[in-house]
Amino acid sequence: MKYELTDETNGSGLRRIRALRDIPRYGVNEGDLGGWVESEGNLTQEGDCWVSDDARVFGNARVCGNAHVFDNAQVFDAVVCGGVTS
Repeated sequence: MKYELTDETNGSGLRRIRALRDIPRYGVNEGDLGGWVESEGNLTQEGDCWVSDDARVFGNARVCGNAHVFDNAQVFDAVVCGGVTS
């Protein structure tokens, strides 16, 4: 597992994520808090994809591969996949 949903919610019902492993590509360390998702379906557990800062991913949106959603980005009903490199 790469992340877990915390009990922290925002006013829109989104939940903050917490890293369960390091993601060096984005400077994420195990235990770091990330951005906001509506459900585990919004951010895959595979690859290095990550949601950080105050970014929000919700609805039918999905972040996968090595994509990084950050700052104040809002992703809704879209798939954001970064290239997977080894």
